[in-house]
Amino acid sequence: MFLKSNPCPLLIDEVQKCPSIFSSLKIVLDKTDDTANYFLTGSQKLQLMESISESLSGRISIHELDGLSLREVDGIPFNRHFLPSESYLNEREKQLAKHDNIWSIIHRGSYPELYSNPEKEWVDFYQSYVKTYLERDVNQLIKAKNYLTFVKFMTAIAARTGQILNCSNIASEIGVSSVTITEWISILEKSGIVYLLKPYTSSALNRAIKSPKIYFRDTGLCCYLTRWLTPETLENGAMAGAIFETFVVNEILKSYSNEGLDYDFSVFYYNGKDKKKKKTNGTYETIEGEIDLILSENGILYPVEIKLSSSPKAEMASHFDVLDKVPDKKRGMGAIVCLYDKKLYLRDNLVVLPVEYI
Repeated sequence: MFLKSNPCPLLIDEVQKCPSIFSSLKIVLDKTDDTANYFLTGSQKLQLMESISESLSGRISIHELDGLSLREVDGIPFNRHFLPSESYLNEREKQLAKHDNIWSIIHRGSYPELYSNPEKEWVDFYQSYVKTYLERDVNQLIKAKNYLTFVKFMTAIAARTGQILNCSNIASEIGVSSVTITEWISILEKSGIVYLLKPYTSSALNRAIKSPKIYFRDTGLCCYLTRWLTPETLENGAMAGAIFETFVVNEILKSYSNEGLDYDFSVFYYNGKDKKKKKTNGTYETIEGEIDLILSENGILYPVEIKLSSSPKAEMASHFDVLDKVPDKKRGMGAIVCLYDKKLYLRDNLVVLPVEYI
C-alpha cells in the first residue's frame, strides 16, 4: 500500500530500517521492465547490502558513495578517472587548484560533515564515529566482550595502511586467531572502512607476491586511530609516507567511482623479486621491487609510484620495466606522484605529478 500510494520515481532514505520493504519492492519490480523506478539510500552498509543480496539481486544497480574527493573539496567539475596519459594530463591541467598545505586536507579526512561544518571538532567527530560504527554497524557481528579488542584491531589495521596484509602478524599482536582477523577484515571491507588492493598477476611475473595490500578508506579516521592529532605532527611523523600513499590511492579510486567506473579490474599493485642486474661471474642478482599502482586500460599498463619526496628522481621508477615482460600488454606512461610543485618529465615515458593532477 505504501508503494501504491507513492508513485515512481521514488527515493527512500535509510531503507535498511524497514527490511520488509525489500520483498514488496521485488514484487513490484518483477511486474515491470522499466528502470530507475526506485532510489534506495542507507547509511548502514552491512545491513543494506545483506537485504539487497537476499531480495533484489539482479534487479538493482549499486553505487557506493565514497568520502569527498580532492576535486569535490576544491569545487572542480573535472570527472575523468586518473590516468597518466598525455590526453588526460592536457585536459586535467586546465582545471587545477594549488594547495599550500595538503596535509591539512589529508589529516581532516573526507567525510562531508567536516567540510559542511568547518567548525566541527576533529577529535569529537571521529570519536563519535568510531563509537557509532561499533554500536550500529558491527554490534550484531561481534560479541560485546570483543568491543575493546575490535577497536584495538582497527588501530592495528590503521597502523598498517599501505602494507601487504599479514593476518598472522596482526593476530599475534591482538591476541585472537587468524580466522577471527580474517572475519573482522571482511567486516571492515564490507562496511567501507578499508580497501584491499589486489596484486597484478601474470604468468610472466611468477615472482609476484599474491597477498593484497590494505588501505584505510579515510585518512582522517586512520590518523585518529593512530593518534596523529594535528596536521603538523602527521607531516613530520613516522607514518607520513604511508598515510600520504593511502591518500593518493584513495583519490585515484574515487576518480574511477565518481565517473561510474568499476576499479576492481583496473587498479592493482605489484611486489616481487626479479632478476635485474648481471654480475661479473655471469649470475643475476635478485632484487625486490614494488610498483605502488598499476592502472590497466585498453591493453596498456600505466605504472605509478607514490613518494613523499619533493625531490623526485628517475631511479624511483626503476622497477617499472618489469611490466615489459607481460605478454600482450604495452607499458604506458609512468608517473611519480609526489610533493613536487609542478609537472616534470624525467624521461619520455616518465612524468612527475603533484597530487592536484589526480
